[in-house]
Amino acid sequence: MTALGVTNVAGIEIPSTSPVFLTIVGLHVLVGLVCVATGVTAMLSKKRPGRHPNVGTAYFWSLVAVFVSATMLSAVRWVEDYHLFILGALSVGSATLGLMARRQRWRGWIRLHLTGMGLSYILLLTAFYVDNGHCLPVWKDLPSFTYWVTPGVVGIPLIVLALLRHPLARHSWPSVLRGVTR
Repeated sequence: MTALGVTNVAGIEIPSTSPVFLTIVGLHVLVGLVCVATGVTAMLSKKRPGRHPNVGTAYFWSLVAVFVSATMLSAVRWVEDYHLFILGALSVGSATLGLMARRQRWRGWIRLHLTGMGLSYILLLTAFYVDNGHCLPVWKDLPSFTYWVTPGVVGIPLIVLALLRHPLARHSWPSVLRGVTR
């Protein structure tokens, strides 16, 4: 693929001049933006019928679309991008776990839902930074391992905080742990 050339878009090098590849990249970027926006909106929405489940569903399906487009892009450049496929698969798997736990009301569903959806978002951002961090202002000056760890370092404490503060999650903890949050 690299023999075909490079396309530069806003300072970001895309390792192809193929119109098909570039079209898939364009769609990937669009659904990725929708995914990031709906993920944040779902996280910040009140957890009740209406906005949260509707936007959460949009997040899930846009995440699936991101994964499908990332899979196509990774297939073309497998040696360079297989890790992005793995991150995408883990992200969709985590979101699916969170969604199924909620829909089927598994025991401890709220903890599984919060953790699964939160981890899916962390993995989504990790894939973005691993793939694009070297082109982004500020990020390009950081060592490459920070692209892998920063989303988790920021996101995992937020998931833990949500697990400790959400009323349904808090009441499902053993009584010894419930006293910690008061």
